[in-house]
Amino acid sequence: MVDQIQRAPAEVRYAAELIRLTEADKDPKPNGWNLSPKAVRRFILGDNALDVKQKFFGDDPLVDRCIVSLMGHQGLMLVGEPGTAKSLLSELLSSAISGTSKLVIQGSAGIIEDHLRYGWNYALLLAEGPSERALVASPILTAMREGRIARIEELTRCAPEVQDAIISLMSEKTVSIPELGAEVESRALPGFNLIGTANLRDRGVHDMSSALKRRFNFETVHPIADAAFEKDLIDKQVTERMADGPISPDVNADVLDLVVSVFRDLRTGRTADGASVAVPNSVMSTAEAVNVTHAAALEAAYLDDGKVTAGHIARQIGGVVFKDDPEDARKFRAYVDQIAKPRSRTSRTWSAFYGSAKDALRD
Repeated sequence: MVDQIQRAPAEVRYAAELIRLTEADKDPKPNGWNLSPKAVRRFILGDNALDVKQKFFGDDPLVDRCIVSLMGHQGLMLVGEPGTAKSLLSELLSSAISGTSKLVIQGSAGIIEDHLRYGWNYALLLAEGPSERALVASPILTAMREGRIARIEELTRCAPEVQDAIISLMSEKTVSIPELGAEVESRALPGFNLIGTANLRDRGVHDMSSALKRRFNFETVHPIADAAFEKDLIDKQVTERMADGPISPDVNADVLDLVVSVFRDLRTGRTADGASVAVPNSVMSTAEAVNVTHAAALEAAYLDDGKVTAGHIARQIGGVVFKDDPEDARKFRAYVDQIAKPRSRTSRTWSAFYGSAKDALRD
């Protein structure tokens, strides 16, 4: 069944690696952890000796700080721009530490306090009254009872009263269940902690209170600084996405270099040679670069000869990235005219990009 689903959780995708790490792990482990902190680091950053591949790129010290945070009493809050792999890092940490990444709550305006604590199977509740059998534990309550890591994605999208409930959960590490009796409560076992993620572009949706912030150690996940790392990651992720298909498109190094250059130019507002570029409001993250390259690879594989060109990239970038703000099209047009056009005079790759981009913008 794993081969028939689109995306298995990390503990399933990398089950063989986790087994090898467990068998080789001789280092001390915090109470409740499946792996030692050193083995958790190897799982995320890779270990050639154990044939464990690197899964998070760009900031090794950040990973170490995250691991240290989860050994303490405070939770871990990962903040950053969209597409910087906050959710991926959260998933990898919980998989390595707890053996599961499935204890997750997706933050939204519809989340209520019951989603953090517990609810009821109402058929059993009506038939039997309040009972342990009728109780439906939240992912956080389950994590407390089993000594595991729970995750809250996009925490700032939760209403203030829901965020306030997290304060007591993190302070007391206890959930009271008065329906089962005045003294019934579940206390967190060793290994329990909470990882939250928050999108910096959502500031002002529901800002976290100072009291809630004190319950977490904050770590900012930045875009990948090293262009070579970014190129390698895009190549690997597109290859993985296309692996299950009947066709394996050819994405050459020149096209990947162009993708990285375009996204870094538009993300930072400055080219490598110092020219200024208008920054779009759309997210120009590595994740979006992967999406654009993947879309280009699909076009090349199924509608062309299988060789991905810069023209495929240019045709896909508008529909994948520039979809929120009409002003972004103007900024991209300026980039094409001011940056891509001069480059097209000395590079076939950039020439293909420029020609297709002009055609797409004309449409």
